[in-house]
Amino acid sequence: MAADTKPIGVGIIGFEPGRSWAAVAHMPALKGLPEYQVTAVATTRRESADAAAAAIGLPADRGFTTAAELAACEDVDLVVVTVKVPHHLELVRAAVAAGKHVYCEWPLGNGLAEAREMARLVGEAGVQGVIGLQARCAPAVAYVRDLVASGEIGEVLSSNMFGTGIQWGGWVDRPNTYLLDPANGATLMTIPFGHAVDAMCHCLGEFASLSALTAIRQPLVKQLENGEIWQKHTPDQIVVAGTLRSGAIANVHYRGGTSRGANFAWEINGTKGDLRIEADGGHAQMFDLSLRAGFGRDRTLEPLEVPAQYRWVPETITGLATNVAQVYRQLSDALAGKQATGMGFDVAVERHRLLAVIEEAAAIGGLVGLEAEG
Repeated sequence: MAADTKPIGVGIIGFEPGRSWAAVAHMPALKGLPEYQVTAVATTRRESADAAAAAIGLPADRGFTTAAELAACEDVDLVVVTVKVPHHLELVRAAVAAGKHVYCEWPLGNGLAEAREMARLVGEAGVQGVIGLQARCAPAVAYVRDLVASGEIGEVLSSNMFGTGIQWGGWVDRPNTYLLDPANGATLMTIPFGHAVDAMCHCLGEFASLSALTAIRQPLVKQLENGEIWQKHTPDQIVVAGTLRSGAIANVHYRGGTSRGANFAWEINGTKGDLRIEADGGHAQMFDLSLRAGFGRDRTLEPLEVPAQYRWVPETITGLATNVAQVYRQLSDALAGKQATGMGFDVAVERHRLLAVIEEAAAIGGLVGLEAEG
């Protein structure tokens, strides 16, 4: 960043020192990117707002208790929404009303209708709306997208993906009991499955048709802290199989909890080669992804190093902050007029629409076609 260029002022909504996603991922990402400066924070209570401002190192008057106050702050150019899904629409609306750009964590809305409304709001206001589908910005995923597009593995024949959700199994910790109620919009389908299937579609293209099966195989969940039993009302098994617009066959299976075996594996089979991406957990947006490949006469898969050009942020940014920082770098490039983010709210609408179709297919137990949204 040029010495005379003013950093992009960031106001974060939803920051709890030491444990929130904003604290463990967004703050380290922003601290490592010189083009950004966190200038304000907002929570719902005065005590927590003061604590958040102090933890970030902000003056006390930069800790706000409403989104409207934060968005009105003259030093805030970008509002970052990192709270639970049911609050996203009202917070995005407040940011856009103040003429501010907005980065909203995924899922964008509590369902397709809310996502479409937020896309409409940012479109009419002429501001940038960026969705936190970070998996598509992971260096390994960005590289795979180019490998496929360049024809390196030939024509893609099929894609097979398996992942686990960590949560949504047989246990739950107190802060995450809200995940058990689908009304809160934070489910196995919307979070880990949603991030991973977005990465797949980003690399291979959208579904043309699909069938789906969901089930709740562990309806009773034990709370870790006190042994209390909770009822799970959202699927902990999701299986989707279909045909992509390219003609390739794709299947995705996600389940709650963890596995003693693989917790994330994605294999792409082509006429000239094969790719396999693995991770220690099914949250492809969070975990480090390793890549193996085989081409031509190769009979096995060997580790394939991701070229440095696919890491857009400094090496000092690591862990959970890496892919979040990759999104922020896409946004700063867009604001500087270099290129579009490829992470707009229109992307979120398309992904919400896919999830709605999957739910429909699971409900009717049949094949559902998808047409491009016009």
